[in-house]
Amino acid sequence: MDSNRPRSVRGRRFSPRTDRIGPPGGAEGFDSGIQEDAGRCAKRPGYQREHLAPQAGGRSGDGIGSVGARHYAGGMLIGAHVREDDPVVSAAERGADIIQMFLSDPQGWKKPPSHPQAQELRDSDVTVVVHSPYVVNLASLNNRIRIPSRKIVVQHAEVAAEVGAIGLVVHGGHVTQGEDDAKGFDNWRKFVERQQAEGGFAVPIFIENTAGGENAMARSFEQLARLWDAVGEFGVGFCLDTCHAFAAGLELVDVVERAKAITGRIDLVHLNDSRDEFGSTRDRHANIGKGTISPDELAAVCAAAGAPVVVETPAEGQAADIAFLRERLA
Repeated sequence: MDSNRPRSVRGRRFSPRTDRIGPPGGAEGFDSGIQEDAGRCAKRPGYQREHLAPQAGGRSGDGIGSVGARHYAGGMLIGAHVREDDPVVSAAERGADIIQMFLSDPQGWKKPPSHPQAQELRDSDVTVVVHSPYVVNLASLNNRIRIPSRKIVVQHAEVAAEVGAIGLVVHGGHVTQGEDDAKGFDNWRKFVERQQAEGGFAVPIFIENTAGGENAMARSFEQLARLWDAVGEFGVGFCLDTCHAFAAGLELVDVVERAKAITGRIDLVHLNDSRDEFGSTRDRHANIGKGTISPDELAAVCAAAGAPVVVETPAEGQAADIAFLRERLA
């Protein structure tokens, strides 16, 4: 194994406490992000150290800087969401620097098993991010949904650490019609605050914006601001999905600037074209140039965000999507 390869994050904890993180990162990191780890400093445009909240306990000599150090050395990371059965091969087939995957049935509540390629993923040059199941709704006022949602997010973070993931993507969730949405935002706060008290998450949490729903927690800028008022102080990350933003009626020309004005950071971009018109509230992804969003506009979002990019587009076109972005962002 390469002696410079990042060590596993398994067994570490990521506390969202604000006294353990630096200022939020963002596009500035594309020019000057520096990996700061004892004896292991490497320039890595496109991602800042502060995006990964340091481990709880503050142990010296084994800091978060060692996680993914080699993965950020070559410029902006571009990759795809792939099938979880053989992610290493899927990454190679697509020419991906970064892969996103599920660890279990995205429509199920079962605890994810350890991944059979966990060691191979940790030892590879491919950066990994994990997406939580779609059923998760941490904002829900229904105990039968919210409580298992909390449990499964913590479980997924644990297994995500086993594969060396840089983060776990979680949708913002929603309350149902007629319910007080303030309670949904408060449920998010309670979850993050409680997990902090129990030692933090095994990997950082990235909250993703959503496409539709008047009662969503992360659809509009107003809703996103209310969510960040609830959880921002705890250092959670943000994942920007272009199809979701477009479907929600958010103009992409300044979506990065406006999102960062609220969250202070963008940790990951889900770069997806849309099959539907602007403001449709429909979440149907398309390959770049095959939908209703200008390819130039999509590339501009990536450049402005300065964060790792994952396409969640139809598999047959993902290699072309990655090649297009790599050429445009070179």
